[in-house]
Amino acid sequence: MGTPELPVPDGLVLRPFRGVRFAVDDPAKVTSPPYDLISNGDVRALLDSHPNNVVRLILPCTSPQATPQEEAGQAATPATEPAATPPGTSPATHPDDGRRIPAPDDRTDSGDQKYGPARDTLRAWLSSGVLVRDDLPALYAYEQSGAGVLQRGLIGDVGLADPAQGIILPHEDVFPGPVADRLALMSTTQANLEPIFLLYNGDHGAATRLVEEVATTRAPLIHARTDDGLSHRLWAITDQAEIDAVNADLRPRQALIADGHHRYATYRILQRQEHAARTTPIPPATPQVGPWDFGLALLVDSTAYPPDLKAIHRVIPGLPLAQAAARAKGSWQVHDHPTLAEGLAALDAAAEPAFLLAGEGGSHLLTDPDPTQLAHAMPADHSDRWNSLNTAVLTRFVMPKVWGMEEDEQAVRIVHHDAQAARDLAVRYGGTAVIIKPLAVDDVLAVAAAGERVPRKSTSFGPKPRTGLLLRTFATE
Repeated sequence: MGTPELPVPDGLVLRPFRGVRFAVDDPAKVTSPPYDLISNGDVRALLDSHPNNVVRLILPCTSPQATPQEEAGQAATPATEPAATPPGTSPATHPDDGRRIPAPDDRTDSGDQKYGPARDTLRAWLSSGVLVRDDLPALYAYEQSGAGVLQRGLIGDVGLADPAQGIILPHEDVFPGPVADRLALMSTTQANLEPIFLLYNGDHGAATRLVEEVATTRAPLIHARTDDGLSHRLWAITDQAEIDAVNADLRPRQALIADGHHRYATYRILQRQEHAARTTPIPPATPQVGPWDFGLALLVDSTAYPPDLKAIHRVIPGLPLAQAAARAKGSWQVHDHPTLAEGLAALDAAAEPAFLLAGEGGSHLLTDPDPTQLAHAMPADHSDRWNSLNTAVLTRFVMPKVWGMEEDEQAVRIVHHDAQAARDLAVRYGGTAVIIKPLAVDDVLAVAAAGERVPRKSTSFGPKPRTGLLLRTFATE
């Protein structure tokens, strides 16, 4: 076969699609957080909420096997404990480094075995009416609201662009393991089961004004309230003139991947695989556009709805707190605080870079690193802005130089947002929690625009789109 040529979008493009939605009395009960935020305990709770919860599709290897009644959309009680979620692997790789991902000929070897149940469940739910396809292609206005939260955006098929085009910018590297896992799921099910989250500077343009008009004047297709206290509303926009106005507004703009780097990398690899599988010895002059040339995405105007950027903390089970603080004294000022609350207050007031170490016996604030040691540790081939990020200082200075270890998925646990939970986990394992401040949104945008990537697990943008409100199957396009 010849080398496939891929369609190249002429800008930020959001194509309408026939959404697939759950036909249940309470849509909230069949939704879940994004797949990478679901613990094994969460799987049980989600399935207790509803036997047809979307977790059966996005993490079928952690779900109890469905009974025939459940496959047909009838309620049944799960019988077994979920297995462990498949771990990712390291090292990190560029989002489009397809050389480290399974080749097209290998795509069904493990994917069918692991994710065949998801494919079969998806088909059964579509056949039985648990899931229904909308009659008309649409862009979907989506609103999340709650105490102190209001975010609105558009869900559609985003045209897949090479990061080098500067249309859709990643800001984090990805790991081959999670990409291979999502690739197996998407290629086996031939579906995008949850949207990625993109931010763009819309300057309150036509797309944003339409979303606001729809959300304030039209009746929603879906209105659901999830256990986290957020309300979710969804509207279908099918008028061609409105869709054209949205894309005219979006085309010259640039989007940042806020959440979903591994899924976007998977979109791009699946695109190459599907084109390679269909390429003749003499490729056509114009690449044929297929459903794999797009990916399910939520686009939010960050000027109208500023993102909530939270920190991601680390827990090092193999490093006792007293040892971590003692080793840091040769290169940092170490301030002792008897309680986590006092330590957090001191961290909040400290100039960057600063880290709060917490665990059994109190907490210790690290401030004012030795400038000579810090300068020697930070890479010369990165920008000053990158080198000033607290996660960069942690991964390039504190961990390797101060503690003699590398940050990887085996040695370091990740805790999103919750400093108390990180501290409790550290106590449980006799280790150290490293509490950090959130990065500044402007720093993340600047680093991404310069073509750099922040260190892994540096950002947690929110609120993230709820999985299960809207699915996309390739067969409908």
